[in-house]
Amino acid sequence: MTRSHKQVPRELAGPLDRAVRGLFEVSWGQARTWIARGKVRHAGSVASEPTARVREGDDIDVDLHAQKPRSGELADDDVVFADAQVVVVAKPSGVSTIPYDETEIDTLDARVRAWLARKRLAPRGARPSLGIVHRIDKDTSGLVVFARTWLAKQSLSGQFRRHTVHRRYLAVARGEMRAPRTIRTWLVENRGDGLRGSVRGTPPADAREATTHFEPLERLAGATLLGCRLETGRTHQIRIHLSEVGHALVGERVYVRGESGSGPSIEAPRIMLHASELGFVHPATELEVRWELPMPGDMRAVVERLRLK
Repeated sequence: MTRSHKQVPRELAGPLDRAVRGLFEVSWGQARTWIARGKVRHAGSVASEPTARVREGDDIDVDLHAQKPRSGELADDDVVFADAQVVVVAKPSGVSTIPYDETEIDTLDARVRAWLARKRLAPRGARPSLGIVHRIDKDTSGLVVFARTWLAKQSLSGQFRRHTVHRRYLAVARGEMRAPRTIRTWLVENRGDGLRGSVRGTPPADAREATTHFEPLERLAGATLLGCRLETGRTHQIRIHLSEVGHALVGERVYVRGESGSGPSIEAPRIMLHASELGFVHPATELEVRWELPMPGDMRAVVERLRLK
């Protein structure tokens, strides 16, 4: 065996090392050695703590050829595509796309720059050129593209500005959304309660139009798995739109004021939102390119737990 993927059964829920030992039929020492050397991924991320808790349905992957990433290092598997113009990466949850302030050092753009330098894809001794053209929230996982040249940044920035970039998210929202719907509102920095949100009536000068298309994919226990296509890309757009129509994201802790029709609270390790599809016209070839990224293990585990039997 060089690579293997398995899911945790109910009887192996608990410490990670016990689950690895049972799933892959190895000794305690071998299981802990694999974990220590970065050979084990839990819920899509490299595992480092033998006693970390795993749940029924969690994904466990073993890759005996995997190299242990250093702290804050981008794994090769997280780079979906790279050429001289662009880099497309799979952002894990819990990492900011760019620094929030000068104290935040371990960000996605820093990891991508380090990966380019490590792979010698940048001039020796020079800081790798990297342009930011869009962001996704810190707690959101999924596809992000960076520009590597001035041409690429101009091209991609224009595509985002014209709303021609294909972006589709997977989301788990509280309550039952029975039919597709489009939500189009005007967003402002402060809707009156200190949070970003929609305004009614004539929008003020600083308001920005926001449009999201929602498609129910699967009815779950107390929730709905949704496909969300962004027509615009405002800050927290999906989170705000869903919360304001009574279907707050599972794991949402900011845009929830009481229950407001969202149904009972559902336990989740983070906001259940994943940027699953990304497509644009390549800056150099002028051909349409598109990538898809399956939902990560932590989100898949929540969906499996809520799946109707």
